[in-house]
Amino acid sequence: MGIAEVIPGVSGGTIAFVTGIYERLIGAIKNFLSPAPIRAFREGGVKSLWQVLDGRFLSVLLLGMGIGMLGGIFSISFLLEMYPAPIWGLFFGLIFASIFYIGGKVDYWNYSSILSFIIGAAIAFSITFLHPGQGTDALWFVFFSGMIAISALILPGVSGSFILLLMGMYTIIIPSVKDAIKTLNPDSLIIVGVFAAGCLIGLGVFSRVLTWAFKKYRDQTMAILAGFMLGSLNKIWPWRNVIEYRINSKGHKVPLIEDCVLPSQYLQAPPYRLWVVLMMLTGVAIVIFLANAEKKAKWEKEA
Repeated sequence: MGIAEVIPGVSGGTIAFVTGIYERLIGAIKNFLSPAPIRAFREGGVKSLWQVLDGRFLSVLLLGMGIGMLGGIFSISFLLEMYPAPIWGLFFGLIFASIFYIGGKVDYWNYSSILSFIIGAAIAFSITFLHPGQGTDALWFVFFSGMIAISALILPGVSGSFILLLMGMYTIIIPSVKDAIKTLNPDSLIIVGVFAAGCLIGLGVFSRVLTWAFKKYRDQTMAILAGFMLGSLNKIWPWRNVIEYRINSKGHKVPLIEDCVLPSQYLQAPPYRLWVVLMMLTGVAIVIFLANAEKKAKWEKEA
């Protein structure tokens, strides 16, 4: 998940689903942002608090995410720059196989499940074609963008950083964070604080919505999340030519609008056809391995 968060267009929620921890993660977030930890601490002290927070799970996950983000910044970013097509091929294979993995968790594919799948795919697919809007530093919009970005962050197939970019807030939030850290500028600190508050509220609200949806409409929820993944494949197709660039917070020119093409039409770098196919198959194999490991663990638990 940490590696995914440093790659534009790849969702940490997707990786959580691929590795089978998504529902547990949503439940842990919901408990963390509820009165339950306070009650648990009052009644049973630190031990009870640790159990309510699913402390072992969250601490190990956060440690892994931290290591993944560091590794992603120094390795995946380099590989994406030098060998973009094969690396995107790996993520394409991961997410493509995950569609079937998540779809397999739908018990009954009826009209409502199929409609949910189509809606999810249509939403994610249309998002990949949207053009960035014009951002603003108005605090109400900063707060709102925090709520939306964090919600997208935990949705499979939807990248939080990409949503910020679409809202026109990426070039406002990222420089504000850097300025707040470097200079403690009051204006930047206010923007970062309001954005963080929006993230916190959005995380609390959205985790509850997802928990409720899994309990009441599990098949439809699984179907719409699988649809999100299908629709997002357009964003991570390995061979994409850049149509328009943007300037990031470091002053570097980075892709903004891209067009999916065949390998023979790819202009950005060597197409590496064979390597892309091998990396796609590697991504599929990883999902199959994790799915089989999950089934084996379930059988052992039931036995």
